Amino acid sequence: MDDSQQLKSSALRAAKDIGYGIVAGIASKIFEHPFDLTKVRLQSQVLDAEARFSGPIDCLNKTWRNEGIRGLYRGLPAPIVGAMAENASLFLSYRELQEIIKRVNHQHLDEPSTMPQIALAAAGAGAITSFLLTPIELVKCKMQVQMLVAPVLSASGVSQPLPGPIAVFTSVLRDSGVRGLWLGHTGTFIRETGGTAAWFTTKEFVASLLVARRHTKSGLTSASPSELRPWESAVSGACAGASFNLALFPADTVKSAMQTEEELRPVAKVLGKTPARSSFFATFKAMYRAQGIKGLYAGCGITVARSVPSSAIIFLIYDGLRQRFG
Repeated sequence: MDDSQQLKSSALRAAKDIGYGIVAGIASKIFEHPFDLTKVRLQSQVLDAEARFSGPIDCLNKTWRNEGIRGLYRGLPAPIVGAMAENASLFLSYRELQEIIKRVNHQHLDEPSTMPQIALAAAGAGAITSFLLTPIELVKCKMQVQMLVAPVLSASGVSQPLPGPIAVFTSVLRDSGVRGLWLGHTGTFIRETGGTAAWFTTKEFVASLLVARRHTKSGLTSASPSELRPWESAVSGACAGASFNLALFPADTVKSAMQTEEELRPVAKVLGKTPARSSFFATFKAMYRAQGIKGLYAGCGITVARSVPSSAIIFLIYDGLRQRFG
């Protein structure tokens, strides 16, 4: 294969990775959004003097009762965009980094990656993706706590409509500049780097076990994760979803608290200047002092519960599309 053909082949493969990742991401995000909203609201109340919700079920019930179906899907456009960017970036970066690692080690590209190589490529993919995700998650988190704040009244006493994602985005830009869009990035970076490493390695490890078990029962000797059946993709993806969120959940909790601080615990401006925000580690310490380990894992149960089927959906769709279209 000459250089031009190889370039076309690489571009086509990259386009497929992006397309498959986008489709899988959108499907999973529509399913999981009400649970993600619940997680963010539970995380954002850790530093409150009095909790608004006693747990995930209470949060879901109150949201449904007070805000209806629109409340459960508040802020959905931002995570839809985030899911498209996240999954496209993750799968593309993961595949490309695997190839780079093999070239550095003088391996043939068709040779299976080892688990350490998978973990390294996945961590790199997570690190890259975190830079895309932080501004999107900032907008999403701010929108998800809007209804927890007293409504803003106009001069005539009428409640002002809640700002949409574009309005929230421009408000952050106006108040904090471009740098403000990456508020809480340390938490996203830690979560995505370690979590993605756990996500892909768990998926590949469980998938290899399932395929090997099936082949052993059938009397076959070869076992390749590319031969996954739909249920095997779903099961290995479900295990991956749990491992992602259990790996570094406190980093996500701190990130959510930082990104909703301005809405839920506003500090008055002094001489027209916005006070400096607490750093990631200062917020971590404050949350630990307030509620200990329990506070840092606020919303973890419902997050793991929704990530299991959500991650299963992602890999079921992604693996299915790859097997169908290459």
